[in-house]
Amino acid sequence: MADTDDNTQTELPADGHVHGRLSAYAEARELPTEPGVYLMKDSQGRVIYVGKAVNLRSRVLSYFSSQAAVERRTAELVKEIDHIDHIPTDSEVDALLLEARLIKDIQPKFNTDLKDDKTFPYLQITTNEDFPRIEFTRKPETKGVKLYGPFTSAGQLRGTITVLQKIFRFRTCTLDIDEQDERWRWFRPCLLASINQCTAPCNLRISQEDYKRDIARLRMFLDGKKAKVIKELQAEMAAASKELKFEKAARLRDDIKALETIHLRGDLEQHAQPEAFYVDPKKGLKGLQKIFQLPEMPRVIEGMDIAHLQGGETVASLVQFIDGLPFKHGYKRFKIKTVDGVDDFGSMREVVSRRLRRLQQEHGKFPDILLIDGGKGQLNAALGAMETIGVTPPPPFVISLAKREEEVYVPGESEPRKLSRHSFALRLLQYVRDESHRFAQHYHHILRRKSTFGE
Repeated sequence: MADTDDNTQTELPADGHVHGRLSAYAEARELPTEPGVYLMKDSQGRVIYVGKAVNLRSRVLSYFSSQAAVERRTAELVKEIDHIDHIPTDSEVDALLLEARLIKDIQPKFNTDLKDDKTFPYLQITTNEDFPRIEFTRKPETKGVKLYGPFTSAGQLRGTITVLQKIFRFRTCTLDIDEQDERWRWFRPCLLASINQCTAPCNLRISQEDYKRDIARLRMFLDGKKAKVIKELQAEMAAASKELKFEKAARLRDDIKALETIHLRGDLEQHAQPEAFYVDPKKGLKGLQKIFQLPEMPRVIEGMDIAHLQGGETVASLVQFIDGLPFKHGYKRFKIKTVDGVDDFGSMREVVSRRLRRLQQEHGKFPDILLIDGGKGQLNAALGAMETIGVTPPPPFVISLAKREEEVYVPGESEPRKLSRHSFALRLLQYVRDESHRFAQHYHHILRRKSTFGE
């Protein structure tokens, strides 16, 4: 029984249950045309079905149509309906959440499909993390989480999560964020932070205390206490304004308005969005170990890139990632000294030689993976440099990543590998490659500014 709203032409089929059905049908015609939840009851007053609707009257009347009578389960339900109650709500989001709470509490006989907790979708909030995350799941955890649901529509639940994320700005990623680990301050947040749909705890832009306060308010909303949430936000906005924190007050004002106008969001399913691009360090490292059959999970990855100063001066960058996170103290810049003109291969040979030779001289540990920005030519240049300086085992595992097709070139393999665009391994390599490119371009811009302005 799909809870989709339509304008089906209604009629009253005739059979031996006219009295009860006439009463219910008459009640259905008197229902309001607003969002809410309807409760269908039998002759003994027991709730036998709970549903939600954007338009209560239209949705409930559809059960009495000739088209609905053809569907066996709907016909069986309608035969037992004696009375219909309803609870109006401010929006479709509120109706969706209230429906889930009522089904969980009452467990009506015609909602029995929802009793399989492993099949229907839930909204899951982790409770044992520094920065709790919100997840859509069909396989809820048994501990360490707060569950809401089950829900009747996966699409509407996904849309609801997106709508609420725009207001409460919680994270939906699977990152294991430790507030005490300062390296997270150098992590690059995903797109959701850029569009103001996440407060970016992955970059420690928000304190654990403030983030958990936002999650507490989200839970209050999910529990049906929207008025209380708005009251708290109004009090905080007044305090911020009194303290002349006008930017914070304006943000709180926008949050209040968003909650008050949540009914204007339209079709929930249209809000559902694909997963934002983010990097899960742990999964990325495990993926790299599996894909390249490395003896151990890599811990240190270094990335190198070349940049040219107006076709003349050439510079190179080296970025270092430890356990999948950028380690800024390991970043280095190089001016290319032995190569004239634009020669990416020669420049790469020089910078790889200088980096690895210094590690040899200082008895330092080679990175587990050395990632070169470029294609097969750049990779061969790096391998040639290693051979020239006589890098002794265990050498770094060297690969290159080409930008256009995101192909990975591996030593000894004639054809590049194409990793899944959605794989965590590729995402981590792209993160390292893009960071090395950004760092090289930044150095390039510094030198160009000095050249132009004589700084």
